[in-house]
Amino acid sequence: MPDIAKDITKAASDVARAAKDVAYVAIGAGVLGFQRAQVQRQELQKRLADPKAEFEQRVATVRSDLGDTVSAMDGRVEELLDRLEDLIEQIEAAIAPLEDRLPDQARDIAKQAHAQAREARSQLRTLLPGAA
Repeated sequence: MPDIAKDITKAASDVARAAKDVAYVAIGAGVLGFQRAQVQRQELQKRLADPKAEFEQRVATVRSDLGDTVSAMDGRVEELLDRLEDLIEQIEAAIAPLEDRLPDQARDIAKQAHAQAREARSQLRTLLPGAA
């Protein structure tokens, strides 16, 4: 019987070691599972946060592009107004000698028309953004 006691003790010791190993494996698997869950949670948070950040970046880009476009358009409008002003001056210079030939009453009306046209151009320039 002493051999049986040794065998039982050895078997109990092997079972205890196996149970201990199973416990360590179970704890290790639990820790790994928890860490994996944490990583997945962080990845999910990044994915959920990125669309907002990406949207904000796109809005900022659109605003910047829009600002650049508005500035470019302001420059073009100013250039167009300057060219139009030059053209009007050339037309007025060409018509001025003809006005001198008009009768006094017609000449006065023409001068009033020129003054009103200059006033209208001045008001138009003040209404346009960037043209003042």
